[in-house]
Amino acid sequence: MFLQFIINGIITGVLYSLSAIGFALVYNTTRIFHIAVAALYVAGAYIFYFAFHTLEFPLWAAGILALLFTAILSILTEISVYRPLYRKKSSLNTAMIASIGIMTILINGIALLFGNETKVLDNSIQQVFTFGEIIVTLPQMGQAIIGIILIAALFAFLGFSNFGLEVRALCNDAALFEISGFNVKTTRLIVFALSGVFLAAGSCLTAYDIGMDPHIGMPVLINAMVAMIIGGTGRIRACIVGGLLLGILQALVVFQFSANWQNAITFLVLLLFLFFKPQGIFGSKKRLV
Repeated sequence: MFLQFIINGIITGVLYSLSAIGFALVYNTTRIFHIAVAALYVAGAYIFYFAFHTLEFPLWAAGILALLFTAILSILTEISVYRPLYRKKSSLNTAMIASIGIMTILINGIALLFGNETKVLDNSIQQVFTFGEIIVTLPQMGQAIIGIILIAALFAFLGFSNFGLEVRALCNDAALFEISGFNVKTTRLIVFALSGVFLAAGSCLTAYDIGMDPHIGMPVLINAMVAMIIGGTGRIRACIVGGLLLGILQALVVFQFSANWQNAITFLVLLLFLFFKPQGIFGSKKRLV
């Protein structure tokens, strides 16, 4: 039984990692506290639902459509909201308030179109895989495999391409990046598109397993932020460690106590890291001059 909860925690951690990457891509490169992540996550799940149920797309086609739509929606938030604020040299607090506005508009629009009740994509009994005493359902298997493939693809893209080098440069010093002749606008657009893809991937994989409602985004945003802080702000790869650690800790809390304590352990871990290791596991201390 203990191993079952560990496996469940690892799978949940993979999903947290996808959302944390979606948040960290924007935060690390722009320093915008991208609260609209919550709404983009919800939008991806509902496009997936709409394509699968209403348009009757195959499951894989509905998933691809959700990824593309969320990526485009993420790009639109950059073009219509964040870029004008960047040109005016507005503060990051202003951008964060604008992000809250985006989240509020999108979530309420989704609730108006689809209703507030929980939507389920597939009511059928799912196939299960048994490994000794461990049971993994087909949606969980898909979550683990697809999540790992996407994460590996991102690491390969960022680690072995010129764009990956540009992203790291933009993370380190945006002003120097622009002075050096790189195109900040194009790089940011690609970053926002990748962020939307990973958010949609996490939401679609989760929605296929347990369904969705218009208010699932905020808990995901909190877990994504905590995973990023645990792993280390400024390092996208660290989100994986943070997400896995958070998922396993939550699963152990459910095993030992109950699911009601999941949020408590999340905020407890956040407070402990903020007090004793604010730079995260893989982050480095910085001195402000």
